Amino acid sequence: MSRIFNFSAGPAMLPAEVLSRAGDEITDWHGSGMSVMEMSHRGKEFMGIAAEAEKDLRELLAVPANYKVLFLAGGATLQFAQVPMNLLHGKGKADYVATGEWSNKAIKEAKAFCDVHVAASSEDRKFTYAPKKWDVRRDAAYVHYCSNETIGGVEFHDVPKTEIPLVADASSHFMSRPIDVAKFGLIYAGAQKNVGPAGLTIVIVRDDLVGKAAKGTPSVMDYKLQAEADSMLNTPPTYSMYIAGLVFKWMKQQGGLAALEQRNKQKARLLYDVLDATQFYRRPVAKEDRSRMNVPFTLRDAKLDEAFLKGASQAGMVQLKGHRSVGGMRASIYNAMPIEGVQCLVDYMRDFEKAHG
Repeated sequence: MSRIFNFSAGPAMLPAEVLSRAGDEITDWHGSGMSVMEMSHRGKEFMGIAAEAEKDLRELLAVPANYKVLFLAGGATLQFAQVPMNLLHGKGKADYVATGEWSNKAIKEAKAFCDVHVAASSEDRKFTYAPKKWDVRRDAAYVHYCSNETIGGVEFHDVPKTEIPLVADASSHFMSRPIDVAKFGLIYAGAQKNVGPAGLTIVIVRDDLVGKAAKGTPSVMDYKLQAEADSMLNTPPTYSMYIAGLVFKWMKQQGGLAALEQRNKQKARLLYDVLDATQFYRRPVAKEDRSRMNVPFTLRDAKLDEAFLKGASQAGMVQLKGHRSVGGMRASIYNAMPIEGVQCLVDYMRDFEKAHG
C-alpha cells in the first residue's frame, strides 16, 4: 500500500526518509546486534544517541549555552503542573494568557499551585485571535502562553515582550521556524507534531530558573535533578529520543529551520488562498493570527461534512476531521507534510465545491 497524506494534528506524519532509516536499523543499530528499543539507557550506544540528538537540537535552534535541554516523558500536559512546581520560586503568583483549549487546560492545572491571573484572553471572540495587549503583574513568577493553539489554529507570529520570565507551550509549531530562545525563560513542546513519536517532551529552560522547585515536587519532575542526570533520572522514552534525533538530522539536511519555515509558509499560503477565494469554505481565525501548522475551516453546509471526509479518504487524505470541541475540518501541515499533500488537498477542495456548491 502506498503512503497516504496524513493531516492528523498529532501523532503526525514523520519524514519518509526517517521512517526508512529507522526501519533499516530496527533490528540492528549500527552493528550493535540490537534494536535501540532494547538498549540500556545507561549504555554507551544510547548515551551517544542522546548526546547527538541534544547537540543537533541546540544547533538547529541556536540554543544559548545558559539553557538546559531536557528530554522528558509525560507529554506537554504534564508540564502544566511541572512548570509551576519549578518556576514559582515561592512567589505564589503566575500569569496566563487564554487563547483556546490548551492554554485553558494549563490555567486550570496551575490553579492547584498558585494564584493565577489571566493577563489576556481571546474568549470574547471564541478564541479566534491572538491578543496583543497583556496585563501582566510585575510580581508574578512568570507569564505563560500557548504560542500555537492546535485545536483553534491560532498562532503568535511574534514573541511577546515581558519583564518577567516568558513560558511557552510551543508544541504545535516547535521546530517549524527559527525562534530566539533567549527571549524565553522556558519553552516546552510535545514531540508528536514536528519532532517525533508520542511519548517525548522537550523542555528548554534558562539556568537561573532551575534549582528552586517547590517542596514536595517529585524527583522526576524537578528540572534541576533531571538536568544533572542528563534527562535520565529514570528511564527516558529512548526510542522516541532516537527517532527525534533522526528527525533533527533530516531537518539539517533540509537546510535548517529557516528553510523549513519558507516551505511551511508556502504550504500555508497555498491552502489559505483557496479558503479565501470562496464562501463555500469558512475560516474562523483572524487573518494575521492564522497558524501555519493547523488550519481549521468549516463547510458552509455542515451536512456535507461526512461526504467531504469520505471523499478525501478515498483520495488518500485522512485525519481531516476537526476537533470535537469546534467541529468542521482541520488540516495539520507540519514539517513532514510535503507540498504535494497540500496541493492534493486544495485540488480536492476545489473539485468538491464544484460538485456541491
